[in-house]
Amino acid sequence: TAFLHGHLQETIFMRQPKGFEDNDYPDHVCFLKKAIYGLKQAPRQWYTTFTNHLLNIGFQHSKADPSLLIYRRQNIQLFLLVYVDDM
Repeated sequence: TAFLHGHLQETIFMRQPKGFEDNDYPDHVCFLKKAIYGLKQAPRQWYTTFTNHLLNIGFQHSKADPSLLIYRRQNIQLFLLVYVDDM
C-alpha cells in the first residue's frame, strides 16, 4: 500500500477500470489524485514522499548515497537505507 501514498507531480487521467465502468458515461475518464499501483511514477513518488517526511523529522541524506539517510542526536546515530522496488 506504500505506493498509494505518493503524491503526483503531474496531471494524470486514466480510462475507467474494468468492472467499474459507468454505463451511462462510458467515455468518461478518471482523474488521479494520488499514485496507484502500475503507474510508472509510483515508486519514485513514494520514495520522494517518504524521504521528505524523514528529512522533516531530522534525517539527512548521506553525501555518499541519497538512498542512505542518517539521523544524529546526542550520542545516537541511526542509519536508514531506503530502497523502492516495483515488483
